[in-house]
Amino acid sequence: MASELLVVGLGNPGTDYAGTRHNVGADVVVLLAARHGGKLRPMKKERALADEVTIGGTRVALAFPTTFMNDSGFAVAALLRRHDIDDPARLVVVHDELDLPQATVRVKAGGGLAGHNGLRSIVDHVKTNDFLRVRIGIGKPPGGKEQGADHVLRRPPKTVKQELAIAIEEAADAVELIVAEGVDRAMNRYNTPAPTV
Repeated sequence: MASELLVVGLGNPGTDYAGTRHNVGADVVVLLAARHGGKLRPMKKERALADEVTIGGTRVALAFPTTFMNDSGFAVAALLRRHDIDDPARLVVVHDELDLPQATVRVKAGGGLAGHNGLRSIVDHVKTNDFLRVRIGIGKPPGGKEQGADHVLRRPPKTVKQELAIAIEEAADAVELIVAEGVDRAMNRYNTPAPTV
């Protein structure tokens, strides 16, 4: 049975990068696999850890590229070929974003790259930026964007880690909502500010 959607969580492979801000996208895919009885396994040709699960009756491929972040597009292009997906609306990329406040979750269809090298690599390889994104805010570093690499690759302190853990759960919920009810419903749910009391 062919997968109807490919969900890719971005990050860097290996224990050195586990638990860093840059790996929150990968953490979402790991969580989705656990929720739906999947187990991410190495796929040598696609250079990814991947599995297929069923979410609400829909077959979904989950993947975490084992390339480094800057080469994510190699894996994504190969995964799209494997699953015979040519519609960018059937690709969901989950990633960290410096431009969003810490632990904020937003859903987007298409758009720019916001300086994200993983997204840039994907666009370079799949030749479109019209895919769906679930974005997890990691906030700007105190020293400004020049400190960005240290910020994204360093493990956050405990309080921040707890906030990001909640955001990872929310981002997984957002992916499930995209699968169940479509991207417009997910954007309405996650992009609308909560009413003030």
